[in-house]
Amino acid sequence: MSFTDLVYSLPMLIVLFPLIMTGVIFLVEQKSIFGRNLLSVVTSAITFLMVAAMYPVVIKGEVIYYQLANLIPPFGISFMVDTLGFGLSLLASFIWMLVTIYSLEYMKKENYTGRYYPALSLTLSGSMGLFLAGDLFTMFIFFEIMSLVSYLLIIHNETKEALRAGYKYLIVTIIGGLFLFFGIIITFELSQTITLSEMGIISTPTSLAFAGFLSFVIGFGMKAGMVPLHIWLPEAHPVAPSPASALLSGIMIKTGAYGLIRIMFHVFDYQMILEANWHLILAVVAVITIFLGSAVAITQEDLKRRLAYSSIGQMGYILLGLAILTETAMTGDIFHIFSHAFMKSTLFLAAGAMIMKTGKKKIADLKGVGRAMPLTMLSFTIAALAMIGIPPLNGFISKWSLSLGALEAGQPYYVVILLISSLMNSVYYLPIINTAYFGKSEETDDDVESKGVISEAPMKMVMPVAILGFSCLILSLFPTNIPYELAQLAAKALINGNPF
Repeated sequence: MSFTDLVYSLPMLIVLFPLIMTGVIFLVEQKSIFGRNLLSVVTSAITFLMVAAMYPVVIKGEVIYYQLANLIPPFGISFMVDTLGFGLSLLASFIWMLVTIYSLEYMKKENYTGRYYPALSLTLSGSMGLFLAGDLFTMFIFFEIMSLVSYLLIIHNETKEALRAGYKYLIVTIIGGLFLFFGIIITFELSQTITLSEMGIISTPTSLAFAGFLSFVIGFGMKAGMVPLHIWLPEAHPVAPSPASALLSGIMIKTGAYGLIRIMFHVFDYQMILEANWHLILAVVAVITIFLGSAVAITQEDLKRRLAYSSIGQMGYILLGLAILTETAMTGDIFHIFSHAFMKSTLFLAAGAMIMKTGKKKIADLKGVGRAMPLTMLSFTIAALAMIGIPPLNGFISKWSLSLGALEAGQPYYVVILLISSLMNSVYYLPIINTAYFGKSEETDDDVESKGVISEAPMKMVMPVAILGFSCLILSLFPTNIPYELAQLAAKALINGNPF
């Protein structure tokens, strides 16, 4: 097999490798915990390296297409790697690798780890399959795999609250899957194809096409945490283990945003969406999602619940970019997907480290934790400031591009919305930072925070947090910002109607 053949078969290997390793990790768990841990890290690391190996091909504007199986034409399993799919699979596999390393220490004292690590690997396979799907049927299959297996991550602790949150998540997931399937059926009825290798296969705004559009918006919107379909998200995050929360917010809700992007450009002609004013549905929902998520986040006293509602508000930015539909706005839209993955993964992992060390979940109880855990809290602070949109952090760059896109489209009121939402972000993030660094503990001198003793989490947890947190700053300062470059190339390909 030549090197070119190997590269073009990588999409299949990227999906199948963690799928096969799921069984291996489960079997090894019965004999060796060390072997299980090692295999879990190796699985995520090799997956990341295989994705990265496609960079030289993708950066030249080429698209990798691989047909794995043709079940009942046109329904089969196919994979396609363009700039958008590559960027998200690279991002997901990189964060997955760091979260897996973080889990080694965090999950030491947790129960059911024999279930946790195989579920982690299988969910990785589902996510990779979704991001690299070459048609709607393949996307649907791996969307269902990822969604159903991640249920195990949510209910991991099997507490009453976890089981209740998992049940709600499962019901929402099943409903979302049904809407997606309905949208796929309508797409095939109207176009006689479900491929993602073409652009705008539905270009006539009929009532049936509108029903398909709404079905896709509801199906993917549920996963993205779009209001009013967000009800599972604030319940799932507080009960799930922190590394699982990082993946749920950092990666898995992005699958919903990714699906919506594919639908807006590959299934439907985006110019038709603009002319038919269907984008106004997303605009209204985006504004409500931004403000409701941010407003409720301000009222939350539990750290992880505040972060969960923040995720809802941030996903509103991505919906807003899809409503604006200019090249600059889409660049900011896609870059915000990348940025939010770094920012929110940092915040949830840092929160998990602080909760594990202090045993405290309420924000008001974390007084002085910044002095006791300086590196963890510094990473949290960088990510929080990036979420607010402080320059030159990555969150500022994405909001800047979204604002420019809104002005180009003659919609300056969206800029006002972005500014108000940034102010709201500061209202619920700055008090956390202030409490952590300047809060005075009222407990006894035996309390580690009141004594100012440095007591960081183990290095296996601190290292992933620091890498993700400092990436929010460092990537923005590089002469070549690879995530932003990928976002620009992907947006240009989408707007110009050229997947190849």
